[in-house]
Amino acid sequence: MTPPSFRYEQALYKKGCRLVAGVDEAGRGPLAGPLVAAAVILTSRVEGLDDSKLLSSSEREKIFKIIAKEALAIGIGVVSHKVIDRINIHCATLLAMKQAVLNLVYYPDYLLVDGKFKIDVDFPQTAIIAGDKRCYSIAAASVVAKVTRDRMMLRYHKKFPQYQFDRHKGYGTQLHLECLEKHGPSPIHRVSFAPVKELI
Repeated sequence: MTPPSFRYEQALYKKGCRLVAGVDEAGRGPLAGPLVAAAVILTSRVEGLDDSKLLSSSEREKIFKIIAKEALAIGIGVVSHKVIDRINIHCATLLAMKQAVLNLVYYPDYLLVDGKFKIDVDFPQTAIIAGDKRCYSIAAASVVAKVTRDRMMLRYHKKFPQYQFDRHKGYGTQLHLECLEKHGPSPIHRVSFAPVKELI
């Protein structure tokens, strides 16, 4: 598969945009835990960078450390399971992305956003479907969001070891469903999501 392209950023640089931020999220699908978004402004390429879903855990950690060192700015947005239950996962995604952008230490000239929906912020932007596979800065944001969320779920594992969050990170795997059936929902489960909803 072709790796993410730098052409989106290059086209914007030619138009005079200096600070281009890629924006993506991690955690739409899980039954437990928060949704995390990241906004990343890169000034150089990162070797091995790809869509986070196509990288192993060790590869993501390695690339995350490079991005953290090399990026001009990184913003993180976190929306809790309680807010997800209250406003729905779509609205939670856009909210987390907005938080991530507003948490950048530099205002971006332009945003490249994963998906088909724009963010409610006063910055020019383009939404790119499958952007984490197609666009360099979005791929970087996907790695940062994924690693950040995975680390959060590892901390939750220490608090709720019976759910084995270290192994599935809250996604609806067979193991997770078995733990859920045995122990019932934890304090961080999304009660609006089936099959958690069915156990309440």
